Amino acid sequence: MKATAEIQVIPIGVGVSVRQYVKKAHETLAASGLNVQLHAFGTNVEGDLDDILAAVKRVHEVLHADGVVRVTSSVKIGTRTDKEPSLAAKLF
Repeated sequence: MKATAEIQVIPIGVGVSVRQYVKKAHETLAASGLNVQLHAFGTNVEGDLDDILAAVKRVHEVLHADGVVRVTSSVKIGTRTDKEPSLAAKLF
């Protein structure tokens, strides 16, 4: 099933600046093969729903392996049955 999603990853307990961990999270999503678009408060992705969920899991694994003790993610997922969802279709 194809889906679109917005993923926001929040590393907790790593200090004031989380830039390096957000960058690593985005790189992990991009390496997943999903269509990704970074924005100010997260990353939009497009692809198979199972691949999206696996990518979120992988982000958690990568950040924990990098020493982040707590990781919180907010994920919004959209699916449709009347047509194939895409990020491009969400734009005006």
